[in-house]
Amino acid sequence: MSFHQKLGWSRASSEAITSYLETHELRKLQLGTGRNALDGWFNTDVSPAVNVFFLDSTRPFPFEDGTFHYIFSEHHIEHLSYEQGNFTLRECYRVLRPGGKIRIATPDLEKLLHLYTASPDALQQRYIRFITENFLPGIQTLNPVFIINNAFHNWGHQFLYDRVTLQTSLEEVGFVDVAHLLQGESSEEQLRGVEKHGEFIDDEEMNRFETQVLEGRHP
Repeated sequence: MSFHQKLGWSRASSEAITSYLETHELRKLQLGTGRNALDGWFNTDVSPAVNVFFLDSTRPFPFEDGTFHYIFSEHHIEHLSYEQGNFTLRECYRVLRPGGKIRIATPDLEKLLHLYTASPDALQQRYIRFITENFLPGIQTLNPVFIINNAFHNWGHQFLYDRVTLQTSLEEVGFVDVAHLLQGESSEEQLRGVEKHGEFIDDEEMNRFETQVLEGRHP
């Protein structure tokens, strides 16, 4: 995207922000929206589209402190370096209100590394086959080495988290009560059923296998 395109998208986003804040008492921010534009949310992405507005989460967010009640990110933070991810989390903490919640869905490094075993179980075997057949053209063998390398290097991935590392990152910026949850489930009604990555890859079971979900609260 050129400088002039970014400038145009930034101006459009600024107008959209003003409109959203004026018309929504319950304010919800989504980062890395992709195709999953959610009703009632301010949907953002580095590649804007209809009802998805430009926001680069590696730069300061264009919101005042304590603007939002909820923040959601699905298969987004792994596209950032570790340092960029920490910056994004700090900005999320800043723009969330006290008591607000953040929800992050991202690939689970531990699950992926556990594929490297001499005796994969049925679900692991199915995942290896699913990735090989759908995302590894030219690879004829069902070898977890290719699956693990693909997870690190395909789709623009830069840093994959295990649960402990992501929880630590959330806690270090100030989030509390960090919990690991199942996809689609939350104690917060506004955060239930927001994940759509399984629909986009056309296999909910495989998405559940590879994805971890963590929520944290702004104290």
